[in-house]
Amino acid sequence: MAWVNFVREGKRIEVEDGVSVLEAEIRAGLRPDAPCGGLGKCGKCLVKIDGEVVKACQVRAGGEPEHKEYIVETLERSGDEKILTDGFNREVVFAPGVRMEKVVLEKAKPGEKRSDWQRLLDALAETDSGVEPERMEADLKLAGELYGMRRDSDDWYVIYSGRRIMELRKEAGRRCLVAFDIGTTTIAGYLLDGEDGRTLAVESRMNPQAQYGADVIMRANYALEHGTDVLSQCIREAVNEMLGVLAGAAGISRNDIFQVCIVGNTCMHHLFLGISPASLVHAPYTPAVSERLVLNAGDYGLDVQRKAELLMLPDIAGYVGADTCGCLLTLRQDLKDEISLMIDIGTNGEMVLGNKERLVTCSTAAGPAFEGAKIECGMRGAAGAVDHVKFEDGKWSYTTVGDKPAVGLCGSGLIDLVAGLLDAGMLDENGVLSSGQEKPGVFVLVPKEQAGTEKGVYITQKDIGEVQLAKAAIAAGIQMLEKQLGIMEDQIDSVYIAGAFGNYMDPVSAGRIGLFPETLVRKVKPVGNAAGEGAKIALVNEREMLEMDELVRKIDFVELAASADFQDYFIDELGFEMSE
Repeated sequence: MAWVNFVREGKRIEVEDGVSVLEAEIRAGLRPDAPCGGLGKCGKCLVKIDGEVVKACQVRAGGEPEHKEYIVETLERSGDEKILTDGFNREVVFAPGVRMEKVVLEKAKPGEKRSDWQRLLDALAETDSGVEPERMEADLKLAGELYGMRRDSDDWYVIYSGRRIMELRKEAGRRCLVAFDIGTTTIAGYLLDGEDGRTLAVESRMNPQAQYGADVIMRANYALEHGTDVLSQCIREAVNEMLGVLAGAAGISRNDIFQVCIVGNTCMHHLFLGISPASLVHAPYTPAVSERLVLNAGDYGLDVQRKAELLMLPDIAGYVGADTCGCLLTLRQDLKDEISLMIDIGTNGEMVLGNKERLVTCSTAAGPAFEGAKIECGMRGAAGAVDHVKFEDGKWSYTTVGDKPAVGLCGSGLIDLVAGLLDAGMLDENGVLSSGQEKPGVFVLVPKEQAGTEKGVYITQKDIGEVQLAKAAIAAGIQMLEKQLGIMEDQIDSVYIAGAFGNYMDPVSAGRIGLFPETLVRKVKPVGNAAGEGAKIALVNEREMLEMDELVRKIDFVELAASADFQDYFIDELGFEMSE
């Protein structure tokens, strides 16, 4: 056994010999940045031990007697990440699945055989014609209390859904709904008023699963090796903590929350539910379950009203998840005459193309480059991240998140920088970097003397290669969908870019590097966190939520993994178009 002492945080824990310092950080609750999952490839988990900066994942406790205690100084990392919560706000009719009506608990007549519970259901059905008593779950606890409740008062407010009565109250009181978008990198939560659908509070944070790997494949592999419990527990705890923050911000009780809707990619969906993602990492890459689910929220560790429901929107395919269903619910491409393309750019690039006649979808492995992983100076959109870069009149300029000293490159800044290097003639069509600076294969944007980090902010030849892989995957996916639909790119009327990266990226720069055709640049419309907005719509309009079941069944999925055409498109898109 050995001790690991994190002096900055004041935490000292004992671990078994052979445990990495990175694992010790996780056990100490420090949530380190380890996008490669501890494989030693990303270099993001740096700590200082005995005055030497080392990778925490590569140092293991134990061994010689002098190494029975490790004094570890974690390096300061940028906090206050910029997490996108706003999205395209489509107005919908307020017709939620959780409703409230006033009923009279009548006393049974002599000779009547109906139970107290049946009379309650019948009274509710008289008030709401949409209630089908035979479909309602029996609540034995509530049924046992009806006799005493009737003696207390005849008039009661019933809070219910299409499948269960959740609560009886003397006063109308508050009833609330909560939507969550669980992304691979971030979580966004929205508390809604159950009376009118207004947003009462918003909360966001980083997904704590990131300490086990930046992308879904790493987390799936971790789950296969260690089981799903660790990943499931940490995301449930985060969501539960956020529920408490949301309730506190709005001044309500957790018991006033009657429905929670969660969207996320298929892997996040499975891990939250405690389902092994094994089927997602082995051909043919199908979900274990994809149907819309209505579950008991309490069964998944959510501290809300006793009978509260947990709604999980349907997954579409192996790597086209419920978050894409949320985007469809927000944009309703299926109701429009115009042909539109929706792209949610993240670790995976999910996209949907079409209109009311037909929709096709696919997911392409863009990799985590646009989210800061696998880029030497890459980072998330936190304070000090270079978010925009310009090359004009032979001069470079940049901005940072929060106007702080530059410490790294986030996705939007990365794309701008690559586009600028092309315009400056420092990148050729094959992506070979010729910076003309001191170190070959490196372009320094911010020298260390001007930066907020000892190494400055720069881009390497390897980073360029990661960008090429990511942008080629997206571009090839678009071409595959166009081919499947039988259209040309000029027939696309609108391009909706969802997600944080799409919200902050410059479409001109994206077109310049070939992320999508330059002809589509003027058609780009950022729609923010469309997945989160879709989760909100599912709560406030039950009919539209139910329509997603049929839409998901009708949408055509294009599998890219085994497609020779996709490989050809991908190779063609690896290079850059050169300016004339």
